[in-house]
Amino acid sequence: MSPTEPRPGVTRLRVVHTTTFRYAVPVTASYNEARMTPVSQPGQTVLSTRLEVQPQTWSAQYEDYWGTAVTAFEVLAPHQALHITAEHLVEVVDAGELIAPAGWDALRSPRVRDTLAEDLSDTATTCVPDDVVALAVAAAADLAPQEAAVAVCHALREQVRYIPGVTSVHTPAAEAWAARAGVCQDIAHLSVGALHAVGIPARYVSGYLHPAADSPIGETVSGESHAWVEWWVGRWYAYDPTNSAPVGAHHVVLGRGRCYDDVAPLRGIYAGAGAAELAVQVQITREA
Repeated sequence: MSPTEPRPGVTRLRVVHTTTFRYAVPVTASYNEARMTPVSQPGQTVLSTRLEVQPQTWSAQYEDYWGTAVTAFEVLAPHQALHITAEHLVEVVDAGELIAPAGWDALRSPRVRDTLAEDLSDTATTCVPDDVVALAVAAAADLAPQEAAVAVCHALREQVRYIPGVTSVHTPAAEAWAARAGVCQDIAHLSVGALHAVGIPARYVSGYLHPAADSPIGETVSGESHAWVEWWVGRWYAYDPTNSAPVGAHHVVLGRGRCYDDVAPLRGIYAGAGAAELAVQVQITREA
C-alpha cells in the first residue's frame, strides 16, 4: 500500500479554513494566536498541515496547557487586511463500541476526582442554572454513567433549539438556556455543565464537522467549525450533543479545554482605529 492510499475503513478529509480580517483604515500592528492545527491521536492521523498568514513577519509554534497546537504570529507592518489559511489532510476512523465503561464507584473515587478535578469544575461559561441541574439529575436517574451521560445530552437537546445568531461564542450557558436557543458551542457548554452536575468528568472539544456523510468522494462542501463534548467513563468518550450522536469519522479534532475560551481558533489584538470586518469559510473534501 502506498503512502497516498488510505487504510481500509478510514475516512480521509481535506479541510481548508480561511479567515480574513479587513480593517476600515490600515492598522500598524497585530498580535495573534491561532489554534487551527489538528492533533494526531488514536483514531485521527494528521497527514499534512499548513498555516499561512499574509502579511506575516514572525511566527512561533508551541503546545498550550490543554495540549492544543498554537501558532503565535505578529504583523508589524501597516496593513488593511489579514488573511489566515489553514489547510489539513486528516485520516479519521470511528471510535468503535465502548467496552466495559466505568461505574459510579470509579467516577466518585478520590483518585479520579483528584486527577480529573479540572474536568469536574465549571467556568463562568459552563456553569448551569438550578433547573438544568434538576433536568440532568432526573435524566440520569438510576442509569450507569455512560447511559446517564447520553440521556442528559438528549434531555438538554430536546429543550434547546439550534438557531444561529441568538448567541455569540462567549455567551454563558445560562443565557443560552434562558433563550432555549443557540448553536453547537452553546449546546456543548450546557452539556459540559450538566454532566459536571451529576458527577461525570467532561470537557469541551473544538474541531470541524463534514456535514454530509454520504457526499461523493472528491466533492468539496461547505463545512463547519464545530464543537462537541467528551466525558470520562474509564476512558474518554466523544459525543456530539448538537446532533445527538457519537462523534464519528466526519469529525476532526483541533483542541480540548474547559470551554470555548480555552480553544478559540483565533484570538488577537491590533493597533489601529476603526472596527474589523471578519469573513470565515470552511471547505471540506472527502478524499476517501
